[in-house]
Amino acid sequence: MIYVGLTGWSDHPDVYSTATSSTSQLFDYAGHFPIVEIDTSFYAIPSMKSVQKWLAETPAHFQFIIKGYQGMTGHMRGKNPYFETKKEMFDAFRKAVEPFQRAGKLAAVLMQFPPWFDCQFANVQYIRYVRQQLEGLPVAIEFRNRSWYSEKYFDGTINLLKEHQLIHTVCDEPQAGDGSVPLVPVATERNAFVRIHGRNVHAWNSNGRNSEEWRKIRFLYDYTVDELKELAQHIRKLQQTCQNVFVVFNNNSGHDAARNAKQLLTLLDITYDGLAPKQLGLFEEE
Repeated sequence: MIYVGLTGWSDHPDVYSTATSSTSQLFDYAGHFPIVEIDTSFYAIPSMKSVQKWLAETPAHFQFIIKGYQGMTGHMRGKNPYFETKKEMFDAFRKAVEPFQRAGKLAAVLMQFPPWFDCQFANVQYIRYVRQQLEGLPVAIEFRNRSWYSEKYFDGTINLLKEHQLIHTVCDEPQAGDGSVPLVPVATERNAFVRIHGRNVHAWNSNGRNSEEWRKIRFLYDYTVDELKELAQHIRKLQQTCQNVFVVFNNNSGHDAARNAKQLLTLLDITYDGLAPKQLGLFEEE
């Protein structure tokens, strides 16, 4: 099965009814897509109150991909002000994630490593450490350094993921040097994960830009129909080698993600049963 969705649910105006409040956006979102990626967990581990709310607001078969906390992926430099040890940090994250798994709504934990996380022995060992700390959870690994896909290390990278039952995250992104990775439609587990970032090569790297402004334009990209057809071919290829393919659009600097996701669903001839009922505005009619 192919499941298509978006990163986050709070910044996609195309999927909300006119009556939707900010606290009800996930319910409306779940009327359009069967999966979502939670990105706020990168900045702070979700509270149990938030977790229970998200689970309650989504249909029985809805799936979540939960992005790993920044302290777990090496994005946070220096001492972590919130946790004394790595184990304490991983335990807190596990505690937040396990309710999704018990509810049958956990597609994957996404461990997205930074561009400076290159293919070297220490980082291979850290991936093994992550697998130990998140034992029993479906974990997806996203590399952002091209060295993992070099001719020298490619086979080792794929074998490492297979050996430790880790999901290979297939990325579509700008080809902008060592801080970007090629699209490699290879599955290493029974489920595959595709993250679609856009192809805005000029905005991919910060190059001294103001960080806040750069983040606003980095994912500014609207896929053409031909580009979506190309992605559809890769996704169908993945589907032949695994049980499920989870696809998430992250090109939302200009609110293009939802429209592109709907276009892809049309190209794949996919419709979903069991979505949340779509809400109507007070004076709207079907």
